[in-house]
Amino acid sequence: MIIIEKEQIGTIPVLHVSEQTTHHQELPLIIFIHGFQSAKEHNLHYAYLMAEKGFRVLLPDVIHHGEREASLSDSQMMPRFWEMVLQTIKDISFMKEDFLSRKLIDPDRIGVAGTSMGGIVTNGALAAYDWITAGVSLMGNPSYVAYAELQMEEIKKRKVKFPVTDEEVAKVIEQLKPFDLSLNQDRLSNRPLLFWHGAKDPVVPYQHAYSFYEGVKAGYNEADENIDFILDPKAGHKVSREGVLMTADWFEKHLQPTVQKA
Repeated sequence: MIIIEKEQIGTIPVLHVSEQTTHHQELPLIIFIHGFQSAKEHNLHYAYLMAEKGFRVLLPDVIHHGEREASLSDSQMMPRFWEMVLQTIKDISFMKEDFLSRKLIDPDRIGVAGTSMGGIVTNGALAAYDWITAGVSLMGNPSYVAYAELQMEEIKKRKVKFPVTDEEVAKVIEQLKPFDLSLNQDRLSNRPLLFWHGAKDPVVPYQHAYSFYEGVKAGYNEADENIDFILDPKAGHKVSREGVLMTADWFEKHLQPTVQKA
Protein backbone atom coordinates (compact mmCIF):
# COMPACT_ATOMS: atom_id res chain seq x y z
CA MET A 1 0.00 0.00 0.00
CA ILE A 2 1.25 3.48 -0.87
CA ILE A 3 1.11 5.95 2.02
CA ILE A 4 1.21 9.74 1.96
CA GLU A 5 2.48 11.65 4.97
CA LYS A 6 2.28 15.40 5.38
CA GLU A 7 5.49 16.81 6.85
CA GLN A 8 7.10 20.14 7.60
CA ILE A 9 10.83 20.23 6.88
CA GLY A 10 12.00 23.54 8.27
CA THR A 11 9.77 26.05 6.48
CA ILE A 12 8.95 23.62 3.65
CA PRO A 13 5.58 21.80 3.61
CA VAL A 14 6.11 18.40 1.99
CA LEU A 15 4.09 15.37 0.95
CA HIS A 16 6.16 12.28 1.71
CA VAL A 17 5.13 9.26 -0.39
CA SER A 18 6.38 5.68 -0.13
CA GLU A 19 5.39 2.03 0.03
CA GLN A 20 4.17 1.25 3.57
CA THR A 21 6.15 -1.96 4.02
CA THR A 22 9.47 -0.24 3.28
CA HIS A 23 8.66 3.18 4.73
CA HIS A 24 11.37 3.03 7.42
CA GLN A 25 14.11 1.61 5.20
CA GLU A 26 16.85 3.50 3.38
CA LEU A 27 15.34 4.00 -0.06
CA PRO A 28 16.42 5.80 -3.22
CA LEU A 29 14.98 9.33 -3.10
CA ILE A 30 13.19 11.38 -5.74
CA ILE A 31 12.35 15.04 -5.13
CA PHE A 32 9.65 16.27 -7.51
CA ILE A 33 9.07 20.02 -7.98
CA HIS A 34 5.78 21.48 -9.20
CA GLY A 35 5.29 24.26 -11.73
CA PHE A 36 4.62 27.99 -11.47
CA GLN A 37 1.30 28.73 -9.72
CA SER A 38 0.77 25.04 -9.00
CA ALA A 39 1.24 23.11 -5.72
CA LYS A 40 2.64 19.86 -4.38
CA GLU A 41 -0.70 17.99 -4.40
CA HIS A 42 -1.02 18.41 -8.17
CA ASN A 43 1.79 15.93 -8.82
CA LEU A 44 0.65 13.04 -6.65
CA HIS A 45 0.16 10.84 -9.72
CA TYR A 46 3.92 11.03 -10.42
CA ALA A 47 4.72 10.23 -6.80
CA TYR A 48 2.35 7.25 -6.72
CA LEU A 49 3.91 5.67 -9.80
CA MET A 50 7.43 6.17 -8.47
CA ALA A 51 6.60 4.96 -4.96
CA GLU A 52 5.15 1.80 -6.50
CA LYS A 53 8.57 1.14 -8.02
CA GLY A 54 10.29 1.34 -4.63
CA PHE A 55 11.22 5.01 -4.32
CA ARG A 56 10.75 7.49 -1.50
CA VAL A 57 9.24 10.61 -3.08
CA LEU A 58 9.07 14.14 -1.70
CA LEU A 59 6.69 16.73 -3.13
CA PRO A 60 7.50 20.15 -1.63
CA ASP A 61 5.64 23.42 -2.00
CA VAL A 62 7.78 26.05 -3.69
CA ILE A 63 7.99 29.37 -1.83
CA HIS A 64 4.89 31.55 -2.51
CA HIS A 65 2.93 28.44 -3.57
CA GLY A 66 0.53 26.01 -1.90
CA GLU A 67 0.81 26.19 1.87
CA ARG A 68 3.56 28.78 1.46
CA GLU A 69 1.25 31.00 -0.57
CA ALA A 70 1.48 34.69 0.29
CA SER A 71 -1.63 36.04 -1.50
CA LEU A 72 0.44 37.59 -4.27
CA SER A 73 -1.22 38.65 -7.51
CA ASP A 74 -0.01 37.42 -10.91
CA SER A 75 1.77 40.73 -11.45
CA GLN A 76 3.54 40.31 -8.11
CA MET A 77 4.46 36.65 -8.69
CA MET A 78 6.18 36.94 -12.05
CA PRO A 79 8.99 39.28 -10.92
CA ARG A 80 9.78 36.72 -8.21
CA PHE A 81 10.07 33.81 -10.65
CA TRP A 82 13.86 33.43 -10.50
CA GLU A 83 13.93 34.12 -6.76
CA MET A 84 11.58 31.13 -6.40
CA VAL A 85 13.76 28.97 -8.66
CA LEU A 86 16.96 29.71 -6.74
CA GLN A 87 15.28 29.27 -3.34
CA THR A 88 13.92 25.89 -4.41
CA ILE A 89 17.41 24.74 -5.42
CA LYS A 90 18.48 25.52 -1.85
CA ASP A 91 15.39 23.75 -0.50
CA ILE A 92 16.34 20.57 -2.38
CA SER A 93 19.63 20.35 -0.50
CA PHE A 94 17.92 21.09 2.83
CA MET A 95 15.37 18.30 2.29
CA LYS A 96 18.04 15.83 1.26
CA GLU A 97 20.12 16.54 4.36
CA ASP A 98 17.08 16.17 6.61
CA PHE A 99 16.20 12.72 5.25
CA LEU A 100 19.84 11.67 5.22
CA SER A 101 20.12 12.51 8.92
CA ARG A 102 17.07 10.31 9.55
CA LYS A 103 18.73 7.43 7.68
CA LEU A 104 15.79 7.14 5.31
CA ILE A 105 17.58 7.57 1.97
CA ASP A 106 20.46 6.11 0.01
CA PRO A 107 22.83 9.05 -0.68
CA ASP A 108 24.08 7.36 -3.84
CA ARG A 109 20.63 7.15 -5.43
CA ILE A 110 18.96 10.55 -5.51
CA GLY A 111 16.81 11.86 -8.36
CA VAL A 112 15.30 15.28 -9.02
CA ALA A 113 12.47 16.04 -11.43
CA GLY A 114 9.79 18.61 -12.08
CA THR A 115 7.35 20.19 -14.47
CA SER A 116 7.81 23.61 -16.09
CA MET A 117 9.31 25.78 -13.33
CA GLY A 118 10.10 22.50 -11.58
CA GLY A 119 11.93 21.30 -14.68
CA ILE A 120 13.89 24.55 -14.71
CA VAL A 121 14.76 23.97 -11.04
CA THR A 122 15.88 20.42 -11.89
CA ASN A 123 18.43 21.69 -14.41
CA GLY A 124 19.78 24.27 -11.99
CA ALA A 125 20.04 21.69 -9.23
CA LEU A 126 22.12 19.47 -11.52
CA ALA A 127 24.46 22.43 -12.06
CA ALA A 128 24.66 23.07 -8.30
CA TYR A 129 24.91 19.58 -6.78
CA ASP A 130 27.09 16.68 -7.85
CA TRP A 131 25.25 14.33 -5.46
CA ILE A 132 22.17 14.20 -7.68
CA THR A 133 22.34 10.85 -9.50
CA ALA A 134 19.75 11.41 -12.26
CA GLY A 135 17.22 13.98 -13.41
CA VAL A 136 14.07 14.42 -15.47
CA SER A 137 13.21 17.83 -16.89
CA LEU A 138 9.57 18.05 -18.00
CA MET A 139 8.96 21.22 -20.02
CA GLY A 140 12.05 22.70 -18.33
CA ASN A 141 14.90 24.85 -19.58
CA PRO A 142 18.61 24.48 -18.75
CA SER A 143 19.52 27.86 -20.30
CA TYR A 144 18.70 30.20 -17.43
CA VAL A 145 20.22 33.36 -18.86
CA ALA A 146 18.74 32.91 -22.34
CA TYR A 147 15.30 32.13 -20.91
CA ALA A 148 15.39 35.08 -18.52
CA GLU A 149 16.27 37.35 -21.44
CA LEU A 150 13.44 35.83 -23.48
CA GLN A 151 11.02 36.50 -20.62
CA MET A 152 12.07 40.15 -20.54
CA GLU A 153 11.64 40.48 -24.31
CA GLU A 154 8.10 39.11 -24.03
CA ILE A 155 7.25 41.49 -21.19
CA LYS A 156 8.49 44.45 -23.24
CA LYS A 157 6.55 43.32 -26.32
CA ARG A 158 3.34 43.11 -24.32
CA LYS A 159 4.09 46.46 -22.68
CA VAL A 160 3.29 44.93 -19.31
CA LYS A 161 4.13 47.05 -16.28
CA PHE A 162 7.07 45.27 -14.65
CA PRO A 163 8.20 46.63 -11.25
CA VAL A 164 11.88 45.78 -11.76
CA THR A 165 14.57 48.09 -13.16
CA ASP A 166 17.05 47.12 -15.87
CA GLU A 167 19.81 47.22 -13.23
CA GLU A 168 17.89 44.75 -11.05
CA VAL A 169 17.34 42.47 -14.04
CA ALA A 170 21.07 42.53 -14.82
CA LYS A 171 21.85 41.63 -11.21
CA VAL A 172 19.45 38.67 -11.33
CA ILE A 173 21.00 37.43 -14.57
CA GLU A 174 24.44 37.46 -12.92
CA GLN A 175 23.02 35.39 -10.05
CA LEU A 176 21.65 32.87 -12.54
CA LYS A 177 24.91 32.15 -14.34
CA PRO A 178 26.29 29.54 -11.85
CA PHE A 179 23.02 27.58 -12.17
CA ASP A 180 22.77 27.82 -15.96
CA LEU A 181 23.53 24.28 -17.12
CA SER A 182 24.14 25.46 -20.67
CA LEU A 183 26.99 27.65 -19.37
CA ASN A 184 28.31 24.91 -17.06
CA GLN A 185 27.96 21.77 -19.15
CA ASP A 186 30.89 20.05 -17.45
CA ARG A 187 28.89 19.91 -14.20
CA LEU A 188 26.48 17.44 -15.75
CA SER A 189 29.29 14.86 -15.75
CA ASN A 190 27.46 12.22 -17.81
CA ARG A 191 24.65 11.89 -15.27
CA PRO A 192 21.42 10.41 -16.67
CA LEU A 193 19.06 13.16 -17.82
CA LEU A 194 15.73 12.90 -19.62
CA PHE A 195 14.00 15.85 -21.27
CA TRP A 196 10.31 15.78 -22.21
CA HIS A 197 8.75 18.67 -24.07
CA GLY A 198 5.71 19.55 -26.15
CA ALA A 199 6.55 20.91 -29.60
CA LYS A 200 3.67 23.39 -29.32
CA ASP A 201 4.58 24.68 -25.84
CA PRO A 202 4.02 28.48 -25.81
CA VAL A 203 5.18 28.98 -22.21
CA VAL A 204 8.60 27.31 -22.16
CA PRO A 205 9.65 26.84 -25.80
CA TYR A 206 11.55 23.60 -26.33
CA GLN A 207 14.36 25.02 -28.48
CA HIS A 208 16.74 25.99 -25.66
CA ALA A 209 16.51 22.54 -24.07
CA TYR A 210 16.83 20.74 -27.40
CA SER A 211 19.86 22.79 -28.42
CA PHE A 212 21.48 21.97 -25.08
CA TYR A 213 20.68 18.27 -25.49
CA GLU A 214 22.19 18.21 -28.97
CA GLY A 215 25.31 19.94 -27.69
CA VAL A 216 26.01 17.65 -24.74
CA LYS A 217 24.91 14.34 -26.25
CA ALA A 218 28.04 13.98 -28.37
CA GLY A 219 30.25 14.02 -25.27
CA TYR A 220 28.15 11.59 -23.24
CA ASN A 221 29.31 8.12 -22.33
CA GLU A 222 26.66 5.65 -23.52
CA ALA A 223 24.59 8.58 -24.79
CA ASP A 224 21.76 6.40 -26.06
CA GLU A 225 21.24 5.08 -22.54
CA ASN A 226 21.98 8.08 -20.36
CA ILE A 227 20.53 11.14 -22.09
CA ASP A 228 17.35 11.48 -24.10
CA PHE A 229 14.98 14.11 -25.44
CA ILE A 230 11.34 13.26 -26.06
CA LEU A 231 9.56 15.88 -28.19
CA ASP A 232 5.81 15.31 -28.41
CA PRO A 233 4.67 16.88 -31.71
CA LYS A 234 1.06 17.32 -30.54
CA ALA A 235 1.63 18.55 -26.98
CA GLY A 236 1.56 22.07 -25.62
CA HIS A 237 2.37 23.04 -22.03
CA LYS A 238 1.05 19.85 -20.47
CA VAL A 239 2.85 16.54 -19.94
CA SER A 240 1.23 13.60 -21.69
CA ARG A 241 0.51 10.31 -19.93
CA GLU A 242 3.43 8.87 -21.88
CA GLY A 243 5.69 11.52 -20.38
CA VAL A 244 4.46 10.75 -16.87
CA LEU A 245 5.12 7.03 -17.29
CA MET A 246 8.53 7.64 -18.87
CA THR A 247 9.53 9.71 -15.84
CA ALA A 248 8.95 6.80 -13.48
CA ASP A 249 10.63 4.37 -15.89
CA TRP A 250 13.69 6.62 -16.26
CA PHE A 251 14.33 6.63 -12.52
CA GLU A 252 13.67 2.91 -12.25
CA LYS A 253 16.34 2.36 -14.90
CA HIS A 254 18.95 4.73 -13.50
CA LEU A 255 18.38 4.62 -9.74
CA GLN A 256 17.55 0.89 -9.68
CA PRO A 257 15.43 0.55 -6.53
CA THR A 258 16.24 -2.79 -4.91
CA VAL A 259 13.05 -2.92 -2.87
CA GLN A 260 9.97 -3.53 -4.97
CA LYS A 261 6.32 -3.34 -4.01
CA ALA A 262 5.16 -6.58 -2.41
